[in-house]
Amino acid sequence: MVAKAAGVSTATVSRVMSGNPAVSPDLAARVHAVAEEMAYRPSGAARGLALGSLRNVGVILPDLANAYFFDTVKQMHHAARTDGYRMLVADYSGTADDEYSTAVDLLGQVDGLILLSSRIPVSGLKDLAAQSTPVVLVNRVELGVDLPMVAVDNFTAMMELCGHLAQLGHRRVVYVAGSDLSWQNRERWRAVEMSKVLGIESFRVDSDGTIEGGFNVAESALAQEPTALICFNDLTAVGAISKLRELGVRVPADVSVTGFDDVEIARHIAPPLTTVQSPKAQLGDQAWRLLQEALRNEPGASAPMLDAKVVIRDSTGPVSTGVSTGTD
Repeated sequence: MVAKAAGVSTATVSRVMSGNPAVSPDLAARVHAVAEEMAYRPSGAARGLALGSLRNVGVILPDLANAYFFDTVKQMHHAARTDGYRMLVADYSGTADDEYSTAVDLLGQVDGLILLSSRIPVSGLKDLAAQSTPVVLVNRVELGVDLPMVAVDNFTAMMELCGHLAQLGHRRVVYVAGSDLSWQNRERWRAVEMSKVLGIESFRVDSDGTIEGGFNVAESALAQEPTALICFNDLTAVGAISKLRELGVRVPADVSVTGFDDVEIARHIAPPLTTVQSPKAQLGDQAWRLLQEALRNEPGASAPMLDAKVVIRDSTGPVSTGVSTGTD
């Protein structure tokens, strides 16, 4: 309609709207004036296809309800918007097959894709690495996969957290786990197992990284008679503390509890949670830098693993001589 009203071809309108300097200034001004009169807005998708770029990037993450992912994605979004990209965010059912299918579906709609805490098997990651659309792996490190990667050093931070508990006299702990598909969960459990060098005996109770999951397994974790619960993340710890309170078990007087990630709620529960502060903003910045390099076809070296810091609050304390059950 704009082309007809301006007396030009649709190709000319397309060139004007894309800023092509080959169109004369007078003709461009005429087309813009007609477009403004008709309240015309060019299709971003059509323009992107003409220019060979959609100006969209995708992010796939396991759980939109988890504040940890929100903070990281928010940082990536700021950087993407500054560079003129829209960000499409998707989560999935939690299964590796669903995540892979979501990734494949998004590849045709974006210029680049970020997989945050991916659960996709190595074979699937290799398939994605072979595609023409750049893919960046965040919070997972896999040898033999040709993808840019950046991750937080979960192992060292968890060892430091175990060292804190050892200094308080804890020798028997239960790790309340996250998903078996999570690289972060595997790294954290590896560190807890390694804490035997600190004199700590560890047991494991499986959960799913949610508040409800932590609540549901806290009682079975207590059956191992630990002096501390080391939770996969802060949400798990919040759920565990809620169940301990219901059972009359005092934190930390009877049992110490730790989390991981330092999401906002960790500072505001009672007692405030001892945890590990994950560098969420730095992680988001590094992820965008890697994708930006890939979009420019300038593959650089993957960033080194980022350091995380133990934050000691009131949910950990010296070993108690016995656990109160609230029944005496």
